Amino acid sequence: MEIIDAIILGIVQGLTEFLPVSSSGHLELGKAILGDNSLPKESLLFTVVLHFATALSTIVIFRKDILDIIKGILKFEWNEDLQFLCKIIISMIPAVIVGLFFEEQLEALFNGNILLVGVMLIVTAILLFMADRAKDTNKNVTFSNAFVIGISQAIAMLPGISRSGATISTSVLLGNDKTKAARFSFLMVVPLIFGKIAKDILGGEITYDSANFTTLGIGFIAAFVAGLFACKWMIALVKQSKLTYFSIYCIIVGLIAIIWSLAS
Repeated sequence: MEIIDAIILGIVQGLTEFLPVSSSGHLELGKAILGDNSLPKESLLFTVVLHFATALSTIVIFRKDILDIIKGILKFEWNEDLQFLCKIIISMIPAVIVGLFFEEQLEALFNGNILLVGVMLIVTAILLFMADRAKDTNKNVTFSNAFVIGISQAIAMLPGISRSGATISTSVLLGNDKTKAARFSFLMVVPLIFGKIAKDILGGEITYDSANFTTLGIGFIAAFVAGLFACKWMIALVKQSKLTYFSIYCIIVGLIAIIWSLAS
Protein backbone atom coordinates (compact mmCIF):
# COMPACT_ATOMS: atom_id res chain seq x y z
CA MET A 1 0.00 0.00 0.00
CA GLU A 2 1.38 3.40 -1.00
CA ILE A 3 1.69 6.29 1.46
CA ILE A 4 -0.84 8.39 -0.47
CA ASP A 5 -3.31 5.51 -0.25
CA ALA A 6 -2.74 5.30 3.51
CA ILE A 7 -3.45 9.02 3.88
CA ILE A 8 -6.64 8.79 1.82
CA LEU A 9 -7.95 5.73 3.65
CA GLY A 10 -6.97 7.26 7.01
CA ILE A 11 -8.90 10.43 6.29
CA VAL A 12 -11.86 8.43 5.00
CA GLN A 13 -11.92 6.33 8.19
CA GLY A 14 -11.51 9.36 10.47
CA LEU A 15 -14.34 11.26 8.82
CA THR A 16 -16.76 8.41 8.26
CA GLU A 17 -16.38 6.87 11.73
CA PHE A 18 -18.23 9.90 13.11
CA LEU A 19 -20.07 11.38 10.15
CA PRO A 20 -23.17 9.26 9.39
CA VAL A 21 -22.01 7.84 6.06
CA SER A 22 -20.61 4.40 7.08
CA SER A 23 -16.87 4.04 7.65
CA SER A 24 -16.91 0.33 6.74
CA GLY A 25 -18.81 1.00 3.54
CA HIS A 26 -16.48 3.79 2.49
CA LEU A 27 -13.39 1.73 3.31
CA GLU A 28 -14.72 -1.03 1.07
CA LEU A 29 -15.41 1.51 -1.68
CA GLY A 30 -12.03 3.14 -1.13
CA LYS A 31 -10.19 -0.16 -1.39
CA ALA A 32 -12.12 -1.03 -4.56
CA ILE A 33 -11.32 2.34 -6.17
CA LEU A 34 -7.65 2.28 -5.14
CA GLY A 35 -7.29 -1.35 -6.17
CA ASP A 36 -6.08 -2.47 -2.75
CA ASN A 37 -4.79 -6.00 -3.30
CA SER A 38 -3.41 -6.47 0.22
CA LEU A 39 -3.58 -9.90 1.75
CA PRO A 40 -6.54 -10.18 4.13
CA LYS A 41 -4.34 -10.16 7.27
CA GLU A 42 -2.35 -7.15 6.06
CA SER A 43 -5.56 -5.31 5.26
CA LEU A 44 -6.94 -6.26 8.69
CA LEU A 45 -3.90 -4.77 10.43
CA PHE A 46 -4.35 -1.46 8.62
CA THR A 47 -8.08 -1.43 9.44
CA VAL A 48 -7.34 -2.12 13.13
CA VAL A 49 -4.82 0.73 13.24
CA LEU A 50 -7.34 3.14 11.73
CA HIS A 51 -10.07 2.08 14.18
CA PHE A 52 -7.66 2.54 17.08
CA ALA A 53 -6.92 6.06 15.85
CA THR A 54 -10.59 7.03 15.75
CA ALA A 55 -11.23 5.47 19.16
CA LEU A 56 -8.38 7.55 20.54
CA SER A 57 -9.80 10.70 18.98
CA THR A 58 -13.13 9.95 20.71
CA ILE A 59 -11.36 9.67 24.06
CA VAL A 60 -9.62 13.00 23.47
CA ILE A 61 -12.87 14.79 22.56
CA PHE A 62 -14.81 13.31 25.49
CA ARG A 63 -11.92 13.22 27.97
CA LYS A 64 -13.76 15.41 30.49
CA ASP A 65 -16.90 13.27 30.28
CA ILE A 66 -14.86 10.08 30.67
CA LEU A 67 -12.99 11.44 33.70
CA ASP A 68 -16.27 12.55 35.31
CA ILE A 69 -17.75 9.08 34.73
CA ILE A 70 -14.69 7.42 36.30
CA LYS A 71 -14.85 9.74 39.32
CA GLY A 72 -18.56 9.05 39.72
CA ILE A 73 -18.06 5.29 39.54
CA LEU A 74 -15.34 5.44 42.21
CA LYS A 75 -17.88 6.88 44.65
CA PHE A 76 -19.53 3.43 44.63
CA GLU A 77 -23.00 4.92 44.56
CA TRP A 78 -25.95 4.30 42.23
CA ASN A 79 -25.43 7.74 40.71
CA GLU A 80 -25.87 9.09 37.19
CA ASP A 81 -22.32 8.14 36.17
CA LEU A 82 -22.64 4.49 37.24
CA GLN A 83 -26.04 4.31 35.55
CA PHE A 84 -24.50 5.70 32.36
CA LEU A 85 -21.79 3.02 32.46
CA CYS A 86 -24.44 0.32 32.92
CA LYS A 87 -26.32 1.67 29.91
CA ILE A 88 -23.11 1.51 27.86
CA ILE A 89 -22.63 -2.13 28.90
CA ILE A 90 -26.25 -2.97 28.02
CA SER A 91 -25.82 -1.33 24.61
CA MET A 92 -22.80 -3.54 23.91
CA ILE A 93 -24.65 -6.85 24.39
CA PRO A 94 -26.18 -7.21 20.87
CA ALA A 95 -22.92 -6.35 19.09
CA VAL A 96 -20.92 -8.72 21.32
CA ILE A 97 -23.35 -11.56 20.54
CA VAL A 98 -23.10 -10.91 16.79
CA GLY A 99 -19.32 -10.60 16.99
CA LEU A 100 -18.89 -13.85 18.92
CA PHE A 101 -21.38 -16.09 17.12
CA PHE A 102 -21.60 -14.67 13.60
CA GLU A 103 -18.07 -13.39 12.99
CA GLU A 104 -17.36 -15.59 9.97
CA GLN A 105 -20.68 -14.77 8.30
CA LEU A 106 -20.07 -11.07 8.93
CA GLU A 107 -16.52 -11.09 7.61
CA ALA A 108 -17.73 -12.80 4.44
CA LEU A 109 -19.72 -9.65 3.65
CA PHE A 110 -16.52 -7.56 3.72
CA ASN A 111 -15.14 -8.88 0.48
CA GLY A 112 -15.78 -6.19 -2.09
CA ASN A 113 -19.56 -6.59 -1.88
CA ILE A 114 -20.23 -3.18 -3.39
CA LEU A 115 -23.90 -3.92 -4.14
CA LEU A 116 -24.61 -4.59 -0.45
CA VAL A 117 -22.73 -1.42 0.52
CA GLY A 118 -24.88 0.62 -1.88
CA VAL A 119 -28.18 -0.79 -0.60
CA MET A 120 -27.18 -0.29 3.04
CA LEU A 121 -26.11 3.30 2.37
CA ILE A 122 -29.64 4.01 1.15
CA VAL A 123 -31.03 2.43 4.33
CA THR A 124 -28.74 4.77 6.29
CA ALA A 125 -30.08 7.72 4.28
CA ILE A 126 -33.68 6.86 5.23
CA LEU A 127 -32.77 6.66 8.94
CA LEU A 128 -31.02 10.04 8.84
CA PHE A 129 -33.93 11.67 7.01
CA MET A 130 -36.38 10.42 9.66
CA ALA A 131 -34.17 11.42 12.59
CA ASP A 132 -33.68 14.96 11.30
CA ARG A 133 -37.43 15.50 11.54
CA ALA A 134 -37.74 14.29 15.12
CA LYS A 135 -38.79 16.81 17.76
CA ASP A 136 -36.23 18.30 20.16
CA THR A 137 -36.45 16.98 23.74
CA ASN A 138 -34.43 16.99 26.96
CA LYS A 139 -34.90 13.27 27.57
CA ASN A 140 -31.96 11.10 28.68
CA VAL A 141 -31.22 7.67 27.25
CA THR A 142 -33.00 5.03 29.37
CA PHE A 143 -31.90 1.45 30.05
CA SER A 144 -34.43 0.05 27.58
CA ASN A 145 -33.34 2.68 25.05
CA ALA A 146 -29.73 1.56 25.49
CA PHE A 147 -30.57 -2.00 24.47
CA VAL A 148 -32.56 -0.89 21.41
CA ILE A 149 -29.71 1.43 20.39
CA GLY A 150 -27.37 -1.53 20.90
CA ILE A 151 -29.42 -3.57 18.43
CA SER A 152 -28.98 -0.75 15.91
CA GLN A 153 -25.25 -0.84 16.56
CA ALA A 154 -25.18 -4.59 15.90
CA ILE A 155 -27.07 -4.15 12.63
CA ALA A 156 -24.62 -1.40 11.71
CA MET A 157 -21.85 -3.99 11.62
CA LEU A 158 -23.05 -4.61 8.06
CA PRO A 159 -20.93 -2.72 5.49
CA GLY A 160 -22.77 0.39 4.36
CA ILE A 161 -24.86 0.95 7.50
CA SER A 162 -23.45 3.93 9.38
CA ARG A 163 -22.88 3.03 13.02
CA SER A 164 -23.13 6.62 14.21
CA GLY A 165 -26.04 7.29 11.86
CA ALA A 166 -27.96 4.20 12.99
CA THR A 167 -27.38 4.64 16.72
CA ILE A 168 -27.96 8.40 16.81
CA SER A 169 -31.05 8.12 14.60
CA THR A 170 -32.48 5.30 16.73
CA SER A 171 -31.84 7.26 19.92
CA VAL A 172 -33.43 10.42 18.53
CA LEU A 173 -36.44 8.50 17.16
CA LEU A 174 -36.90 7.05 20.65
CA GLY A 175 -37.39 10.64 21.83
CA ASN A 176 -33.98 11.38 23.33
CA ASP A 177 -32.17 14.71 23.35
CA LYS A 178 -30.10 15.01 20.15
CA THR A 179 -26.87 16.13 21.82
CA LYS A 180 -27.15 13.41 24.46
CA ALA A 181 -27.90 10.89 21.72
CA ALA A 182 -24.66 11.83 19.90
CA ARG A 183 -22.65 11.67 23.13
CA PHE A 184 -24.00 8.22 23.97
CA SER A 185 -23.43 6.98 20.43
CA PHE A 186 -19.77 7.99 20.36
CA LEU A 187 -18.93 6.73 23.85
CA MET A 188 -20.73 3.39 23.50
CA VAL A 189 -18.47 2.23 20.69
CA VAL A 190 -15.11 2.85 22.40
CA PRO A 191 -15.14 -0.33 24.56
CA LEU A 192 -16.20 -2.39 21.53
CA ILE A 193 -13.36 -1.05 19.38
CA PHE A 194 -10.73 -1.83 22.01
CA GLY A 195 -12.32 -5.22 22.63
CA LYS A 196 -12.20 -6.07 18.92
CA ILE A 197 -8.59 -4.91 18.65
CA ALA A 198 -7.59 -7.06 21.65
CA LYS A 199 -9.43 -10.07 20.17
CA ASP A 200 -7.69 -9.71 16.80
CA ILE A 201 -4.25 -9.34 18.39
CA LEU A 202 -4.63 -12.16 20.93
CA GLY A 203 -6.25 -14.40 18.32
CA GLY A 204 -3.21 -14.16 16.07
CA GLU A 205 -5.29 -12.77 13.20
CA ILE A 206 -2.87 -9.93 12.57
CA THR A 207 0.54 -10.15 10.93
CA TYR A 208 3.05 -7.30 11.13
CA ASP A 209 5.81 -6.36 8.75
CA SER A 210 8.22 -3.68 10.01
CA ALA A 211 8.46 -2.38 6.45
CA ASN A 212 4.84 -1.20 6.78
CA PHE A 213 5.53 0.93 9.88
CA THR A 214 5.66 4.23 7.99
CA THR A 215 2.45 3.49 6.09
CA LEU A 216 0.63 2.43 9.26
CA GLY A 217 1.90 5.49 11.16
CA ILE A 218 0.79 7.91 8.47
CA GLY A 219 -2.60 6.23 8.21
CA PHE A 220 -2.98 6.43 11.99
CA ILE A 221 -2.19 10.16 12.10
CA ALA A 222 -4.53 10.91 9.19
CA ALA A 223 -7.39 8.99 10.83
CA PHE A 224 -6.77 10.55 14.26
CA VAL A 225 -6.72 14.16 13.01
CA ALA A 226 -9.72 13.63 10.73
CA GLY A 227 -11.53 11.94 13.63
CA LEU A 228 -11.02 14.92 15.95
CA PHE A 229 -12.50 17.23 13.35
CA ALA A 230 -15.40 14.97 12.39
CA CYS A 231 -16.43 14.19 15.98
CA LYS A 232 -16.81 17.86 16.91
CA TRP A 233 -18.54 18.63 13.62
CA MET A 234 -21.00 15.77 13.97
CA ILE A 235 -22.10 16.85 17.46
CA ALA A 236 -22.89 20.31 16.11
CA LEU A 237 -24.72 18.93 13.06
CA VAL A 238 -26.96 16.65 15.13
CA LYS A 239 -27.85 19.51 17.46
CA GLN A 240 -28.70 21.77 14.50
CA SER A 241 -30.77 19.07 12.72
CA LYS A 242 -28.65 19.05 9.58
CA LEU A 243 -28.46 15.30 9.00
CA THR A 244 -30.53 15.59 5.82
CA TYR A 245 -27.41 16.70 3.94
CA PHE A 246 -25.78 13.39 4.79
CA SER A 247 -28.98 11.57 3.88
CA ILE A 248 -28.74 13.03 0.37
CA TYR A 249 -25.04 12.18 0.21
CA CYS A 250 -25.69 8.55 1.23
CA ILE A 251 -28.39 8.18 -1.42
CA ILE A 252 -26.07 9.52 -4.14
CA VAL A 253 -23.09 7.35 -3.11
CA GLY A 254 -25.38 4.36 -2.58
CA LEU A 255 -26.88 4.65 -6.08
CA ILE A 256 -23.42 5.07 -7.62
CA ALA A 257 -22.21 1.95 -5.77
CA ILE A 258 -25.24 -0.04 -6.93
CA ILE A 259 -24.84 1.06 -10.56
CA TRP A 260 -21.09 0.40 -10.47
CA SER A 261 -21.65 -3.06 -9.00
CA LEU A 262 -24.28 -4.03 -11.55
CA ALA A 263 -22.25 -2.63 -14.44
CA SER A 264 -18.99 -4.37 -13.51
